[in-house]
Amino acid sequence: MLNILTVSLLSKFLSIKSQKGVTMIEYALIAALVAAVIIAVIATLGGGIEGAFQTITDALTGAGD
Repeated sequence: MLNILTVSLLSKFLSIKSQKGVTMIEYALIAALVAAVIIAVIATLGGGIEGAFQTITDALTGAGD
């Protein structure tokens, strides 16, 4: 009887531990996907953003003269 109880408790503990591991892997995959999307957006809009900052820089430099 004790062995069945021990095996039952161990199986429940191990299943919880594996679920936590799976959840951690899922969060890591989501974080990687978000990072890939951010990198793609920055690569796509990089020139436009650089141009906007340059316009602001030029306006601020011209305002100081």
